Amino acid sequence: MARTDLTLGELSTRDHAFYGLVWAGTTLSALVDQALTRAHDLPLSWFEVMLWLNGQDEPVAASDLGAKTLLSRSQVSRVVDALRARGLVERAPSPVDARSVRIALTADGRRAFAEADATRRAALAEVFDDRLDEADIAALETVWAKLKQPRPQEGPAARG
Repeated sequence: MARTDLTLGELSTRDHAFYGLVWAGTTLSALVDQALTRAHDLPLSWFEVMLWLNGQDEPVAASDLGAKTLLSRSQVSRVVDALRARGLVERAPSPVDARSVRIALTADGRRAFAEADATRRAALAEVFDDRLDEADIAALETVWAKLKQPRPQEGPAARG
Protein backbone atom coordinates (compact mmCIF):
# COMPACT_ATOMS: atom_id res chain seq x y z
CA MET A 1 0.00 0.00 0.00
CA ALA A 2 1.39 3.40 -0.95
CA ARG A 3 2.10 5.85 1.81
CA THR A 4 -0.03 8.99 1.80
CA ASP A 5 1.83 12.29 2.03
CA LEU A 6 -0.12 14.08 4.75
CA THR A 7 -0.28 17.86 4.95
CA LEU A 8 -1.69 20.24 7.51
CA GLY A 9 -3.78 21.91 4.82
CA GLU A 10 -4.25 25.63 4.70
CA LEU A 11 -2.87 27.22 7.84
CA SER A 12 -2.33 30.82 8.74
CA THR A 13 1.27 31.91 9.18
CA ARG A 14 0.69 32.05 12.96
CA ASP A 15 -0.78 28.55 13.06
CA HIS A 16 2.12 27.23 10.99
CA ALA A 17 4.62 28.93 13.33
CA PHE A 18 2.87 27.45 16.38
CA TYR A 19 2.85 23.91 15.00
CA GLY A 20 6.46 24.38 13.95
CA LEU A 21 7.38 25.16 17.57
CA VAL A 22 5.44 22.10 18.75
CA TRP A 23 7.17 19.91 16.16
CA ALA A 24 10.63 21.25 17.02
CA GLY A 25 10.13 20.86 20.76
CA THR A 26 8.72 17.35 20.47
CA THR A 27 11.29 16.15 17.95
CA LEU A 28 14.35 17.59 19.69
CA SER A 29 13.15 16.47 23.13
CA ALA A 30 12.65 12.91 21.87
CA LEU A 31 16.11 12.92 20.27
CA VAL A 32 17.77 14.12 23.48
CA ASP A 33 15.72 11.72 25.63
CA GLN A 34 16.81 8.75 23.50
CA ALA A 35 20.47 9.79 23.59
CA LEU A 36 20.48 10.36 27.37
CA THR A 37 18.62 7.14 28.09
CA ARG A 38 20.87 5.09 25.82
CA ALA A 39 24.15 6.56 27.06
CA HIS A 40 23.39 7.19 30.75
CA ASP A 41 20.09 5.47 31.59
CA LEU A 42 18.93 9.01 32.36
CA PRO A 43 15.56 10.13 30.97
CA LEU A 44 15.16 13.74 29.88
CA SER A 45 12.89 14.49 32.86
CA TRP A 46 15.71 13.47 35.23
CA PHE A 47 18.19 15.56 33.25
CA GLU A 48 15.88 18.57 33.49
CA VAL A 49 15.78 18.35 37.29
CA MET A 50 19.57 17.96 37.36
CA LEU A 51 19.92 20.96 35.03
CA TRP A 52 18.08 23.21 37.47
CA LEU A 53 19.98 21.81 40.45
CA ASN A 54 23.32 22.20 38.68
CA GLY A 55 22.71 25.94 38.33
CA GLN A 56 22.27 26.44 42.07
CA ASP A 57 24.93 27.13 44.69
CA GLU A 58 22.64 26.10 47.55
CA PRO A 59 20.07 23.31 47.99
CA VAL A 60 16.60 24.26 46.74
CA ALA A 61 13.10 23.48 47.90
CA ALA A 62 11.36 20.69 46.02
CA SER A 63 8.44 23.06 45.41
CA ASP A 64 10.81 25.49 43.65
CA LEU A 65 11.93 22.70 41.33
CA GLY A 66 8.32 21.93 40.54
CA ALA A 67 7.66 25.55 39.67
CA LYS A 68 10.62 25.73 37.26
CA THR A 69 10.50 22.37 35.50
CA LEU A 70 7.91 21.13 33.04
CA LEU A 71 7.01 18.41 35.55
CA SER A 72 4.17 18.14 38.04
CA ARG A 73 4.90 18.19 41.76
CA SER A 74 4.41 14.41 41.99
CA GLN A 75 6.68 13.83 38.97
CA VAL A 76 9.40 15.97 40.55
CA SER A 77 9.09 13.94 43.73
CA ARG A 78 9.44 10.64 41.83
CA VAL A 79 12.41 11.96 39.83
CA VAL A 80 14.15 13.20 42.98
CA ASP A 81 13.56 9.80 44.64
CA ALA A 82 15.05 8.00 41.62
CA LEU A 83 18.05 10.35 41.47
CA ARG A 84 18.56 9.95 45.22
CA ALA A 85 18.51 6.15 44.88
CA ARG A 86 21.37 6.49 42.37
CA GLY A 87 23.31 8.79 44.69
CA LEU A 88 22.96 11.79 42.36
CA VAL A 89 20.99 14.08 44.69
CA GLU A 90 20.67 14.49 48.41
CA ARG A 91 17.83 15.77 50.54
CA ALA A 92 18.25 17.92 53.62
CA PRO A 93 15.65 19.42 55.95
CA SER A 94 14.96 23.08 55.35
CA PRO A 95 16.59 25.29 57.97
CA VAL A 96 13.51 27.55 58.06
CA ASP A 97 10.56 25.18 57.51
CA ALA A 98 10.48 21.79 59.21
CA ARG A 99 7.85 20.56 56.71
CA SER A 100 10.06 21.25 53.71
CA VAL A 101 13.12 19.53 52.29
CA ARG A 102 15.85 21.03 50.17
CA ILE A 103 17.55 19.18 47.35
CA ALA A 104 21.05 19.43 45.89
CA LEU A 105 23.21 17.50 43.46
CA THR A 106 25.90 15.38 45.05
CA ALA A 107 29.46 15.41 43.70
CA ASP A 108 28.54 12.26 41.74
CA GLY A 109 25.43 14.06 40.52
CA ARG A 110 27.47 17.00 39.21
CA ARG A 111 29.80 14.59 37.37
CA ALA A 112 26.84 12.65 35.94
CA PHE A 113 25.21 15.90 34.86
CA ALA A 114 28.37 17.07 33.08
CA GLU A 115 28.63 13.76 31.21
CA ALA A 116 24.93 13.80 30.30
CA ASP A 117 25.14 17.43 29.19
CA ALA A 118 27.99 16.51 26.83
CA THR A 119 25.75 13.77 25.41
CA ARG A 120 22.89 16.26 25.01
CA ARG A 121 25.15 18.67 23.15
CA ALA A 122 26.43 15.91 20.86
CA ALA A 123 22.88 14.74 20.12
CA LEU A 124 21.85 18.28 19.14
CA ALA A 125 25.00 19.22 17.21
CA GLU A 126 23.88 18.07 13.76
CA VAL A 127 20.17 18.87 14.02
CA PHE A 128 20.36 22.17 15.91
CA ASP A 129 23.80 23.74 16.28
CA ASP A 130 25.02 22.99 12.76
CA ARG A 131 21.80 24.29 11.18
CA LEU A 132 21.38 27.55 13.08
CA ASP A 133 23.74 30.51 12.91
CA GLU A 134 24.12 33.21 15.56
CA ALA A 135 21.36 35.34 14.01
CA ASP A 136 18.97 32.36 14.19
CA ILE A 137 19.86 31.77 17.85
CA ALA A 138 19.36 35.47 18.65
CA ALA A 139 15.95 35.38 16.91
CA LEU A 140 14.94 32.32 18.93
CA GLU A 141 16.06 33.99 22.15
CA THR A 142 13.88 36.99 21.28
CA VAL A 143 10.89 34.74 20.60
CA TRP A 144 11.37 32.73 23.83
CA ALA A 145 11.69 35.94 25.87
CA LYS A 146 8.41 37.21 24.45
CA LEU A 147 6.60 33.92 25.00
CA LYS A 148 7.87 33.63 28.59
CA GLN A 149 6.52 37.04 29.60
CA PRO A 150 3.66 36.80 32.08
CA ARG A 151 0.24 37.27 30.60
CA PRO A 152 -1.40 40.56 31.54
CA GLN A 153 -4.09 40.17 34.19
CA GLU A 154 -7.62 40.67 32.94
CA GLY A 155 -9.14 43.83 34.29
CA PRO A 156 -12.86 44.51 34.75
CA ALA A 157 -13.09 46.21 31.35
CA ALA A 158 -11.60 43.18 29.60
CA ARG A 159 -14.28 40.89 31.03
CA GLY A 160 -16.94 43.04 29.85
